[in-house]
Amino acid sequence: MKLYSPTTINEIIKKYGIRPIKSLGQNFIIDKNIIDKIIEKSMIGKEDLVIEIGPGIGVLTAAVAEKAAKVIAIEIDENLIPILNETLSEYNNIEIINNDILKTNLEKVLEQNKEVNGQKIKRVKILGNLPYYITTPIIMKIMEDRVAVDSITVMMQKEVADRIVAEPGSKAYGALSVAVQYYCTVTHVANVSKEVFFPRPKVDSTVIRLDLRNEKHIQLNDEDAFFAVVKAGFGQRRKTLLNSLTGIYGLTKDEIGSIIKNAGIDPARRAETLQLQEFAALANMIRPKNN
Repeated sequence: MKLYSPTTINEIIKKYGIRPIKSLGQNFIIDKNIIDKIIEKSMIGKEDLVIEIGPGIGVLTAAVAEKAAKVIAIEIDENLIPILNETLSEYNNIEIINNDILKTNLEKVLEQNKEVNGQKIKRVKILGNLPYYITTPIIMKIMEDRVAVDSITVMMQKEVADRIVAEPGSKAYGALSVAVQYYCTVTHVANVSKEVFFPRPKVDSTVIRLDLRNEKHIQLNDEDAFFAVVKAGFGQRRKTLLNSLTGIYGLTKDEIGSIIKNAGIDPARRAETLQLQEFAALANMIRPKNN
């Protein structure tokens, strides 16, 4: 069954009497080339466990199951579960979970799937076509929870992907760019036109792969301080660092000015011009007043 065929999708929709829910990002891929590219760039192997977020009707799931040891498909919409049970019935290495990914204990899922049919799982990879409205919370949850995965290959709204891959000095560069690049190396996989979805969304998409870092590439004394500096800096991105960081941890403008200068940074610069290493240098010198 060619699940990526518009005819097949239409038949399934009519059979089950469902309507794709825009708020859940239910836009199904109808281009096999995009599916193949996602599979290729995520480098899935027979010793891999794949967690798919939002399988929809199983278009990508079926292709992944051909390559992986096991696929765990997590779908929030209970109306799609009977469809997935039908479209993926020929595969014995797919487990379907009806749950919200943000409420799913992924560590528990991984613990329960250390082995598949007596074979030890070597790598864990996350794939998905993420709902636009909830892309950032999903990615940040996985990273902040330190879920033991090797990579995350996901399709998302192009605007969000542009922010993630952005470099210092660009308008798209912000707190999201810094956070994701702190946790991961980022690879652009493909730009995806809205024409290859059914129903067609209003925006184009991008596929990126996030490889989680095994070792931190910047040295931090306090990770919380690092993210506090990043948040404060971009909270008022039009302001200079001197003004945007004043008040953090109760520090005065003079105190902040000294810290910025001692870190070798011009206080007149803005957060959007700083490299990750410069944010780290600031964070390593900033302490709450009572410390």
